[in-house]
Amino acid sequence: MTETRKQDAVTESVKELHRCLEQAEAVVIGAGSGLSAAAGFTYSGKRFEEHFREFIEKYGMTDMYSAGFYPFASQEEKWAYWSRHIYYNRYDQPAGTAYTQLLSLVKERNYFVITTNVDHQFSLAGFEESRIFAVQGDYGLFQCKKACHKKLYNNEKQVRAMLARQKNCRIPSELVPKCPVCGGDMEVNLRCDSFFVEDEAWHYAAEGYERFIRENSGKRILFLELGVGMNTPGIIKYPFWQLTWQNPRAFYVCINLGEALAPEEIRERSLCINGDIGKVISEVLKEGEKDNESDGKKMLAD
Repeated sequence: MTETRKQDAVTESVKELHRCLEQAEAVVIGAGSGLSAAAGFTYSGKRFEEHFREFIEKYGMTDMYSAGFYPFASQEEKWAYWSRHIYYNRYDQPAGTAYTQLLSLVKERNYFVITTNVDHQFSLAGFEESRIFAVQGDYGLFQCKKACHKKLYNNEKQVRAMLARQKNCRIPSELVPKCPVCGGDMEVNLRCDSFFVEDEAWHYAAEGYERFIRENSGKRILFLELGVGMNTPGIIKYPFWQLTWQNPRAFYVCINLGEALAPEEIRERSLCINGDIGKVISEVLKEGEKDNESDGKKMLAD
C-alpha cells in the first residue's frame, strides 16, 4: 500500500471513529501500556537510559519492564531501583497529551475506563475517579508483601526519601519499607502473584465497572480499546470482543500500532486502526472541531 493510500485509510478511519463517538450512548475505554507509550512514557530507549544509567551498567538491564523482575540480592538494592522506577513513572510526570486529549473526546459523554496501566495517568489527566477501574494496581501504593492485611499505603514520601538518599544502587537500610502489621517486607501494589491486595477502593471500582456494563447493556455502546496487547488479553480485549458479540448494537474499536485486530464474529461491527494512538486521538478531536465549525456556519446562515 502506498503512503498516500495509507493516509487515506487512516483519514477514513478517523472519520468513522468520530461518527461512532457521536452515535454512542455509552463509551467504555479499555487502555493498556500502548496508550502510555503513545503519551511518551516508554519503558526502553532514551528515557530508560537517561534515568537508569548506573543500574544498566551494574546489572545489565535493558528496559524498565524486564528490570522489574530482576532478582536483587538485597532489599536495599531492590528499593534503590524501584523507588526510581516509581518516581519516574508515577510522580515525576505530567498528564500525557494522549490522555488529556482522550478526556476531551469523552468528558461530556457517558463513559467508564478500565485499564491495566498502573501509572495513574487517567487521574492526572482529570478523568473522574469514580469512572476509573485500575485492575492491576497503582505504582503509588505499597502493600504487605504477603498480604497479611488488606490496607494499602500511599508511598510518595517514602519513594522521594529513597530517591534522595540512594548511592551506588542502594538505599540506607532504615529506608527499606516494612509492613506496619507483621513487620515483614512491603511490596508495590502490582498484580504479579497471589498476594495482590484488592482493597475496598479496588472492589468499589470493580463494582462500578460491572454496574456500568450492566446498566448500558443493549444500548449503542462503543468499546474503545487503546494500546492493549496480548500479555493479559483476558482483562480487556477478550471481554470487549465478547460484549460486542453479545450486543447487536455495540461497536468495537481497536487502536494499536502493529496489533490492531478483531475476530471474524464481530468484524462487521469493528474498526481496527493500526497507527499511533496519540495521533489518531488528535485527528479525531480535529474532526469534531470541523463539525462544530460547520454547525456554527449553518446556524449563522439560517
